[in-house]
Amino acid sequence: MKLLSRTAVNTVVGIAVLYTLLPVLWLVLAAAKNGDALFGSDLLSLHGFSPLQNLRDLFAMDKGIYGRWYTNSLLYAVVGGAISALVSIACGYAFDKYHFRHKEKLFGLVLAAVMVPQTVLALPLYLMASGTGLVGTVWAVFVPVLFNPFGVYLGRVFSQGYVPDEVLEAARIDGAGELATYFRVALRMLTPGVVTVFLFQLTAIWNNFFLPMVMLSDQKLYPVSLGLYSWNSSATVSPEYYPVVVMGALLAIIPLLVAFVLLQRFWRSGLTAGAVK
Repeated sequence: MKLLSRTAVNTVVGIAVLYTLLPVLWLVLAAAKNGDALFGSDLLSLHGFSPLQNLRDLFAMDKGIYGRWYTNSLLYAVVGGAISALVSIACGYAFDKYHFRHKEKLFGLVLAAVMVPQTVLALPLYLMASGTGLVGTVWAVFVPVLFNPFGVYLGRVFSQGYVPDEVLEAARIDGAGELATYFRVALRMLTPGVVTVFLFQLTAIWNNFFLPMVMLSDQKLYPVSLGLYSWNSSATVSPEYYPVVVMGALLAIIPLLVAFVLLQRFWRSGLTAGAVK
């Protein structure tokens, strides 16, 4: 019976791994094929193998605008994710360590905001950006991603798990002000929380599609996700776009992989925040 249950578990895990890896494998193989081989039945053969040519075509297509899209995505995701993580952790720390009127009610609003789909907020954000003249600018996409209710919730959880009240009291007794206590003591303890929230926000912003589509009309401001979508729409008329779209999609996942590999030590320790006393 024990062997049977172990076999069943391994089977489910194997199916899950295949379900996850097969699309990635297809993407890697398809990115190395030219247009004719891409739509043929010989994806696994060496016929039509031209990854370098696809890479050159990718950065030459439409005057090399893919590089501009990639830079835009890095700006939105890396800078926006970092600022959002710092803001979220600071807010979560304040909810945990300070006492003020209606604190729990306000935190309840934060939790309610977590359950609101981002697509629902696109129209109100567009109207607000239109009223301030930000539509069609970088700020229309950059500013909304700086505030993340789920990050505030995680910030409070990390603060409860990683920052003992006794340490803060000791810092205050030594004469440190509230800002100095936070930046010199608490923030260092909250590093796993900052990295964890950053990774969540980095992924969300990098894959963000609907908000840029609503806010932006200039292709030079597009992120990679929206730029590839526009190329894919053009591929129905101009098939030469298909190989570069696939190669562009493959390159688009590299920053996320690099971020998770480099920061996995902090991320793994952050997952156990709720169990730390």
